[in-house]
Amino acid sequence: MEFYFPTEFGERLAFCSAAFTALIGLIVMFAPGYTYRLLRLQVREGRSEAYAEARSAGGFMVGFGLASILLAQPMIYLALGASFAIAAFGRILSLMSDRGSVWLNLLLLVVQLVLAALPLLYGSGYI
Repeated sequence: MEFYFPTEFGERLAFCSAAFTALIGLIVMFAPGYTYRLLRLQVREGRSEAYAEARSAGGFMVGFGLASILLAQPMIYLALGASFAIAAFGRILSLMSDRGSVWLNLLLLVVQLVLAALPLLYGSGYI
């Protein structure tokens, strides 16, 4: 079985978005403590359930990213892009109502918007 790398520019961008999603998921799954520190989150003493949630979310991202890469279908890329677009909308709601770490949230919002745009544009046929 050969590894498929896209030849079209638009599909390469969507592929990169899926690969970055899988990479983020691996980091979250195997290093939840570092992820929480980067996001400025804290786990209470004696409550390790937060690590399980991070590992679960990271595993979901790994699975979704790898499925997008392996299946390489426009509809799968559309689903990936739509998921990131909805996540970006949630981050916008957080910026408007929670008044958290604004600079970090803005940076992560830009990352989510880029990760949403690349597969959405490819899946929609624009690039």
